[in-house]
Amino acid sequence: MPPASEAGRSAAPAAPPPVRREGPSFPPPRQPAKPVEFKTGDHVVYPTHGVGTVQGIETMSAAGHALQVIVVTFEENRMTLRVPVGKAASSGLRKLTAPDAIKEALETLKGRARIKRTMWSRRAQEYEAKINSGDPVAIAEVVRDLHRNAGQPDQSFSERQIYEQAMDRLAAEVAAIDRTDKVQATEKLLAHLKAG
Repeated sequence: MPPASEAGRSAAPAAPPPVRREGPSFPPPRQPAKPVEFKTGDHVVYPTHGVGTVQGIETMSAAGHALQVIVVTFEENRMTLRVPVGKAASSGLRKLTAPDAIKEALETLKGRARIKRTMWSRRAQEYEAKINSGDPVAIAEVVRDLHRNAGQPDQSFSERQIYEQAMDRLAAEVAAIDRTDKVQATEKLLAHLKAG
């Protein structure tokens, strides 16, 4: 009987050498995502501030380097934001949502409210995170969950504040997409909530 070490060695077959494959069986290397082009006059969304308008692209000097920035103004709070062109995608700056995503957000409003049985402070943080994500579907979930119909219990002050913030953010984007104003956009959102 061979020693245990030899038996162990002969039991495990040697692994075949790795096969190198060349040619079309491998997908071509992935190209980096093409940066989004922003032009003067474009309506854009910045996650923590909502809908703004691109005023142009400027070159600034920062620490001795020339830096290209996208200048975005937010009319409602009279604020101007300068986002470095190279950081636009990672900062969450984006163009208005595609119509199918807004359609999904409107359908979300018709759904049943899903309220977790956790402390309000925890839920409030989750709602704030959804609003600041800039994702219209996530914002629609906040509006749906905090909307109160006639005959339902009243909201607390902080619930009402978060509801209004979410409604305002969603209405601003819907208004920009539909080329209407925020009042009409809010009416459209309320109609979808009532249809649920």
